Amino acid sequence: MGRPREFDVDTALVRALELFWRHGYEGTSLSDLTEAMGINRPSLYATFGSKEALFRKALDLYFERYAPIDAILGEPTARAVVERMLFEVVLLNTGVSTPHGCLGTVGALACSSAAEPIRRDLIARRAQNQELLRQRFEKAKASGDLPADANPADLAFYMITVAQGIAVQAASGASREQLRRVAELALRGWPTPRHE
Repeated sequence: MGRPREFDVDTALVRALELFWRHGYEGTSLSDLTEAMGINRPSLYATFGSKEALFRKALDLYFERYAPIDAILGEPTARAVVERMLFEVVLLNTGVSTPHGCLGTVGALACSSAAEPIRRDLIARRAQNQELLRQRFEKAKASGDLPADANPADLAFYMITVAQGIAVQAASGASREQLRRVAELALRGWPTPRHE
């Protein structure tokens, strides 16, 4: 019978998430992780498998806790979806108790060829969210909530691009108020249905 774990797995995962969020995948060393998590390397490997597997678990926790897209997609109109998404991105990326910027964006920007699987995973997750937005905008167009000439795929790509831009600017020190104004500017250009 093996020895019982001497640490709380959930707490350790939250600490790993904070480090990855602050420094990115490659900017976080195994030594940083074991020190912050309060465990040794054998325990990290026994519990999480590898640094890469730990990062993916941290990423799952990040999206579950901080960026739940399902709730956003449930808004009654396409504009409400976009408004909630952008303002939540601003709040998340300029939090007082969390690192500035987005784990998904920060993690994908600085990846060497050794971390290519992580970069591909982050790109795939972003593409999945973009596809969910596209589907939501298709429904909005079909119901008359978007103009007949609106392009749901372009709108979804635009929103993901604005959200990523907000994340990058937040990580570079932009204020919450500056980024709220960016979100407001993006919303001004949102297509509205033309009623005869």
